Amino acid sequence: MTTDVLSIELRKAGRSRIEEVDFNNLPFGKHFSDHMFVADFVDGQWTNLQVVPFDNFTLSPALSSLHYGQAIFEGMKAYKNEAGEVLLFRPLDNFRRMNESAKRMCMATLPEDVFMGGLEALLKADADWVPSTPGSSLYIRPYMFATDTFLGVAPSKTYRFCIFTCPVGTYYAKPPKVKVETEYIRAAPGGVGYAKCAGNYAGSMYPTMLAQQAGYDQILWTDARDHRYFEESGTMNVMFVIDGKVVTPPASDTILRGVTRDSVLQIVRHLGVEIDERPVSVEEVISGLQNGRVTEAFGVGTAVVVSPYALIGYEGTDYNLPEQTEDSVARRVYHFLDDLRTGRSEDIFGWTYKAV
Repeated sequence: MTTDVLSIELRKAGRSRIEEVDFNNLPFGKHFSDHMFVADFVDGQWTNLQVVPFDNFTLSPALSSLHYGQAIFEGMKAYKNEAGEVLLFRPLDNFRRMNESAKRMCMATLPEDVFMGGLEALLKADADWVPSTPGSSLYIRPYMFATDTFLGVAPSKTYRFCIFTCPVGTYYAKPPKVKVETEYIRAAPGGVGYAKCAGNYAGSMYPTMLAQQAGYDQILWTDARDHRYFEESGTMNVMFVIDGKVVTPPASDTILRGVTRDSVLQIVRHLGVEIDERPVSVEEVISGLQNGRVTEAFGVGTAVVVSPYALIGYEGTDYNLPEQTEDSVARRVYHFLDDLRTGRSEDIFGWTYKAV
């Protein structure tokens, strides 16, 4: 994909802020790179494609996305290999999923050349921001929001698409403690659970805050009807190792089709571990923690990659997970995926994409 066909305008920042960042101490989502890519959807066309200095937008108080929630996003990462090349991980999968979210939220879809061309142009401008310290990466946030100034409940006719980036380190400093949620829900059948829309995350904040006040780090979401079956964990897909098999809820209209989730499952198969995609009940997991059948539980997602849990809290009781070893499935998958994304091992799946 080339950016020449798109005629993307480049307006360089007058001064780089990169010297202000300690790349050996990278909190997640706090430091933003010098530039961002922006494009506007007007009169049925994507126009005004630019890489510009990272800065604030000037927005109308009547902006429809602020009132009616037409806003979607993606999360992805870039890495540097030993040759200093910038590698993206499965960017076309993020592009396709963003358009699925756009369709569900009745928003404009993106052409592949706008998404990938803008992404490549931005990474070329900010290649120095891609960290090379172990465990770090450049987090990439593509997002889109409605820009009509109209107070009527109807799809916007105009949109802004933007991509910005930030260098990040490890999301969780230690294995998180998670609580089974039995009152609040993340998504319901027929809803927008499979879309990466802003409202999904806004609705999760209150129950997550309550869990954190009780001493946990995150939530294990259960189904909307009976709270009997696991669905996701915070902003991650969830997996369990039961009787030596990796067991995970199947993707559905209430569960996000995670790019990391799919990657992990393919790696697990490659490692020779059996997979069972099926409904996973709370009762099965809690009893399995008690009798030793459940040996691992972990979340998977772009931000955390693979995050083993320290314990699971349910109805006032905490159930500890065994400590991870080098033979643990989660650890083996993490190392395999990390080596592949950073170019230290052969990409047998064809997932990496050289951007710069």
